[in-house]
Amino acid sequence: MCNFNKQSEEIKEFMSIFMKKAAEEVGGANFLLALIEAMKKQRPNPLMAKGCQIASNNTIIKWNKVVYKDKVEILEGIIIEHKSASQGSSFNILEHENSKKRKNILNMVKTLSPLEFVVTPQNNNDGIGFSFKIFDKNEKEYASLNPVFIALFFCGVEFTKKCLKYEM
Repeated sequence: MCNFNKQSEEIKEFMSIFMKKAAEEVGGANFLLALIEAMKKQRPNPLMAKGCQIASNNTIIKWNKVVYKDKVEILEGIIIEHKSASQGSSFNILEHENSKKRKNILNMVKTLSPLEFVVTPQNNNDGIGFSFKIFDKNEKEYASLNPVFIALFFCGVEFTKKCLKYEM
């Protein structure tokens, strides 16, 4: 998931276009990368940050719902299971043989579906910002994680740098 070179061409192109546009909307690539670095400094996980926000010198990310440790652990488990997958984030996270684990994942999906992240520059002159959700698709029997969410919250700064440098 966090290895840009193993992503499909479709994901590479989408992530490159999105990250370039996102960087433009918050004042530049350095502002976006500084926000990601600020997120990486949060312990134990940036999703559990107090006040549902994280700020760098130039940008701020806010979300509309508190995320508790049990939901973060389920998310981390899913990401670890599929970390080396070349399928990117397009896999169905609800596909699981273990019915108890599947039920926990389904509850996590229902709980986190309304969550929306809004990234804005601290100076309005730098841009208008952007927003995204955790799930790319969320249907009755299918849910997939948004690659932007994975990149910002679980992948390193190097992943975003590769997205920004990728040429189609």
